[in-house]
Amino acid sequence: MNENHVQLICDKLALRPAQVRNTLELLQQGATVPFISRYRKEMTESLDEVQVAAIRDQYHKLGELEKRRQAILESIESQGKLDDELRSRIQGVFSLSELEDLYLPYRPRRRTRAMVARERGLEPLATLLLQQPNQRPELLSQRFLSDQVPDTESALQGARDILAEWISEHAGARKALRRLFLREGVISSRKSREKRPAQDPGVVATESPDKYRDYFEFSEPLRRCPSHRLLAMFRGEAEGFLTLTVMPDEQKALEILDALFLKGSGPCTPQVRTAVRDGYKRLLAPSLETEARADAKERADSEAIAVFAENLKQLLLAAPLGQKNVLAIDPGFRTGCKVVCLNAQGDLLHNETIYPHPPQNEVSQATRKIISLVSAYKIDAIAVGNGTAGRETERFIQRMVLPPGIKVFMVNESGASIYSASAVAREEFPDYDVTVRGAVSIGRRLMDPLAELVKIDPKSIGVGQYQHDVDQSRLKSTLDGVVELCVNSVGVNVNTASKHLLTYVSGLGPQLAQNIVEFRKANGPFPSRTSLLRVPRMGEKSFEQCAGFLRIPNAEHPLDNTAVHPESYTLVSAMADALGVSLSELVQNRDHQAHISIEDYVTAQVGLPTLKDIMAELAKPGRDPRCQVEEFSFAEGIRSLEDLQPGMVLPGIVTNITNFGCFVDLGIKQDGLVHISQLADRFVKHPSEVVKLNQHVQVRVVEVDQVRHRIQLSMKIPKEPPLTDPRV
Repeated sequence: MNENHVQLICDKLALRPAQVRNTLELLQQGATVPFISRYRKEMTESLDEVQVAAIRDQYHKLGELEKRRQAILESIESQGKLDDELRSRIQGVFSLSELEDLYLPYRPRRRTRAMVARERGLEPLATLLLQQPNQRPELLSQRFLSDQVPDTESALQGARDILAEWISEHAGARKALRRLFLREGVISSRKSREKRPAQDPGVVATESPDKYRDYFEFSEPLRRCPSHRLLAMFRGEAEGFLTLTVMPDEQKALEILDALFLKGSGPCTPQVRTAVRDGYKRLLAPSLETEARADAKERADSEAIAVFAENLKQLLLAAPLGQKNVLAIDPGFRTGCKVVCLNAQGDLLHNETIYPHPPQNEVSQATRKIISLVSAYKIDAIAVGNGTAGRETERFIQRMVLPPGIKVFMVNESGASIYSASAVAREEFPDYDVTVRGAVSIGRRLMDPLAELVKIDPKSIGVGQYQHDVDQSRLKSTLDGVVELCVNSVGVNVNTASKHLLTYVSGLGPQLAQNIVEFRKANGPFPSRTSLLRVPRMGEKSFEQCAGFLRIPNAEHPLDNTAVHPESYTLVSAMADALGVSLSELVQNRDHQAHISIEDYVTAQVGLPTLKDIMAELAKPGRDPRCQVEEFSFAEGIRSLEDLQPGMVLPGIVTNITNFGCFVDLGIKQDGLVHISQLADRFVKHPSEVVKLNQHVQVRVVEVDQVRHRIQLSMKIPKEPPLTDPRV
């Protein structure tokens, strides 16, 4: 382990060396982020999963930096230009941009104007000019004339080309100007004079540039430009509608270079000044603009990915209905509504199609069928997809006379069509078409959103911000990490979980997940956690990583349905023995637990953080950390954009959260935007301070744009004037 890297990570993340060092050791031993943050708190001093993942990512970045450093050293050494001073400078930097600055003069390159000038023997003249002696440059250039350099102007031009390249490659100059670009650079956006071809062949261009009209004449300091605005402009440029530049004040840049390279006001100084300006405009500015754009894009990507990750986390941890018999409906008009009945385990029991809407209007037949299915399959709840005909289908169900206690829920079906056509869906339901699979997915989402949504590519769920414009590998890695953390924070019933859900359990992965499912099919339910060791390829290390996150209801061992790790079973048994009760009596009996003094059980390996977790789990064994699902109804009579009027106060559901606000579903197929400035009667730094995904909110309609199909909403709802007594 590189101690320099440990210290750099400490400085970056404001952590202590022991925390970083121990975390890295655990990661190198094959421990996962969920396992470390849950079961190795004594070693990390209670770092959470975000901090553990940050240590892992920073160490990986430093590893990549070291690989690049070695490649640069080998390249320069192969050129015979690596001396001790240069080696020391290269070894002493830990910034990739500064490392590349040092390598720039030695990087293989295409043929340049400076290279041609060197071939003509003008490098010594450039050196003389840079020293700025008290001699006329025309006289200095006389001895460098040749067949290839016929006059003094040609000689001076070639020398200036060499000077311009030296200036552009000067590490100090680049560092100073890089700081200027990042701190004082201004991003400017203009409408392209002609529609240019998309820069990225993978970008599907928007048919109309109107969506970018806010950026046709726009400029803003780069460091203040929020991520959503940056990504919008980058997308407009990629689609060919916008032209972007990122530049600081040119005079400030030239003043920095003049201070570095000009010496007084001798006869050679104008030559150097001309080279400085040429080097800046032709070489330095384009290079640093590219860097500044890349830096801004990386920052915007990071913010957008963080927003997506938080939204995904909230969506995956949404309230589950639980194990109930569910009738699910995938609504439709012409093609009808696909109806499926699921048992408490989510198994498909029945499916058919009803046609309660135009053009068929078979309302009576559809009503009788639903009532019959509710009775036959002892339905506890009805799930209705919120897509096309969703509101109409919800009203159709609400008008029925159903048995008491049956609740009706609108379910967000984003991504259900992606799932229904996927290999996962075909594997689960090979004998059913996509409409049946989609309806099943809607029902299962109500029962357990986490278990169902892990089967879908997170980008298809619709809770991101410019998710198709950010770095896709970073996005995938981050979102996979979010899914893993959510799955392990909730825990998984190993006897009912799908292969796809088990894949995300700490220490498993696709192959072991498949082996568990196949072993379960061949041998029946697992009676205990230890029986998992009989699964092919389940070694001691894999078992250590996964066991605490797997649950076995009604297991032989009372702790097998808790988050207590098997390595702590002996400790808990000692607690029970000290009280003179059995493990079963200790679990969930608050009176017995109240008599335990956890300080008595502290050892060199087990500290108070783990003991507190154990006690919390004994109090609520197998507790699902998610809240309970709530019913919700949209406003009656509001069915389309045309029904909205400014001033209306309506109920809605938060469907997406971005840096600039949140989107709210009003039940009209078009979400409205609550801008961050309209979230509360106070300053709001980020919308997540006020709202959460799937939160039920009251909003006021501010503006309706029928042309662009945009709805502006506000959560600042004026209080009604106080009632007054008419007799006063």
